[in-house]
Amino acid sequence: MKKIPFGKPMINELEKDAVLNVMDGSILVHGPVATQFENKFASFTNAPNAVSVSSCTAGMHLIYFALGYGPGDEVIVPAQTHIATAHAVELTGAKPVFVDSEKDTGNINIEAIEAAINSKTKAIAVVHYLGVPVDMPKVVQIAKKHNLFLLEDCALAPGAKIDNIHVGLHGDAGVFSFYPVKHFTTAEGGMIILKDENLSKKLKLIKAFGVNRTHGERKIPGVYDTIALGFNYRMSEIHAAIGVVQLDKLPGFLKIRKNNFKALESNLKDIRGLSILPQPSDDHLESCHYCLGVLLEEDNFSKRSEIINLLSEQGIGSSVYYPQPVPRMSYYKEKYGYDKKKYINASRISDGMIALPVGPHLGADDMKKIAEVLKNIMEKIT
Repeated sequence: MKKIPFGKPMINELEKDAVLNVMDGSILVHGPVATQFENKFASFTNAPNAVSVSSCTAGMHLIYFALGYGPGDEVIVPAQTHIATAHAVELTGAKPVFVDSEKDTGNINIEAIEAAINSKTKAIAVVHYLGVPVDMPKVVQIAKKHNLFLLEDCALAPGAKIDNIHVGLHGDAGVFSFYPVKHFTTAEGGMIILKDENLSKKLKLIKAFGVNRTHGERKIPGVYDTIALGFNYRMSEIHAAIGVVQLDKLPGFLKIRKNNFKALESNLKDIRGLSILPQPSDDHLESCHYCLGVLLEEDNFSKRSEIINLLSEQGIGSSVYYPQPVPRMSYYKEKYGYDKKKYINASRISDGMIALPVGPHLGADDMKKIAEVLKNIMEKIT
């Protein structure tokens, strides 16, 4: 039986050679390859500034820390997201204030953002769910009206654009993830892009302990000063070397994803008991097709685990994005309470969605097989 995994890093000899070149040298961190990767990603997104970090989570936390957020402050966060989007706020001592999602896209409900703003609100965080861009001009207008920092969580969105401008550049900063099953990988790592050069310099300082001189800037080895409180959130040269090679492959990966999505979408039409989470219908929004999300009819929510297991038995990988609305997760539920009436759409998607693979490790025949198997499963259990 052929396996169709949900995600698979597309690594070959080019990445291996790049890693070995780093390992044959004497610099494994604080080196030129991370800078090369930053410059290359800045060029790909057309960003004025790019800061490599150890993870997307680290990048978001770094931004909030640099801005001085802490107890008594609030940041608006979508309820439908990875836990990291909220954790990055929580780790500063500030409070994440959750907003429900849109019914169809899973993105934050823009119409509900202003009702969550008060005198404690410092920022708005949005997530481009499954690579479908949030309608950022509307959010930017709200952020400017209330003088709020606007962060874009772009963990699933490299290649996504709005009005031909890459996501991450519409707000004040965008943060990306290069986890192995994402659009491209560094094995682990992340990147911040932003327009503010002063904030960029501050982020580079505090991601490396707040030390005032990099290794290359030290006239005497080991002699430096610490001028700010900071973290060890750096990306290593090894991770950056993988990223440099992978970034060259990303345009091809994105093209395959789009083709696979369209093929799978076509093959899934008219299957009883489910619907497909839609892609943007507006020309000014460009998705990057992280996966194809199918949403079960509510009567079938209880059968989702069974459906996923039956897919797995046929060699087809799938996933859930995300298992619960973040405010329903135990940590946040116990700390802040949970009112299910506030998160109806996020709950609906979390409880009834199945993510199907469209990555570049797959082709048209795989899309056909996924649809055939899912159709047979739905006919048997519904």
